[in-house]
Amino acid sequence: MPGVLPTFAFFAAFLAGVVTGAAVYHGDRKGSSSVTRSAAPPKAWQIHFFRRHRSDDENEAVPGRDFLAACPDKVRAMMVAVLHAVRDAPPPAFSGGGKWEAMHGEMAGLYEVRVDGPQRRHYRLFCLLDQDDTAKKLGGPSIVVIDGRSKAFRTVLSPHDYAAVRKLSNEYRPRKPRSVLR
Repeated sequence: MPGVLPTFAFFAAFLAGVVTGAAVYHGDRKGSSSVTRSAAPPKAWQIHFFRRHRSDDENEAVPGRDFLAACPDKVRAMMVAVLHAVRDAPPPAFSGGGKWEAMHGEMAGLYEVRVDGPQRRHYRLFCLLDQDDTAKKLGGPSIVVIDGRSKAFRTVLSPHDYAAVRKLSNEYRPRKPRSVLR
């Protein structure tokens, strides 16, 4: 098949150009062509854990990490896998599939990783998306793990639980540089 190799080579070169920002050849049906430079690839998303600031908690607790550490092994592994899948998608393009959901109402602006565990228990890891700027010093756009909760099958978290998560997210947002575990 004489035309397959050049077509494959063009496709591979096109993908390499898109990924690296190199010049890319564009031809149309009439035989004219142009060379354009694709935009630089976006910065890779990162995952950070919110660390309470010393002025709010002298122990500088890391609630999301502590919650994950207390989860059953399979639940923890699934939550970390979901975080990595969201990071790699990246977040604006990730569809969720029931494992990553945007929250609504009073919890708007937060996302939750949802995993079902043993004894029909639901586990929720609360995160927010933070676009980096130089003052925040995150090193790029980030998924920030705030806190987590578990609940019995087919129940809802209490208003107190939601308020505690909101309080932590509100504690995180105004700080520059951001208070995260590095």
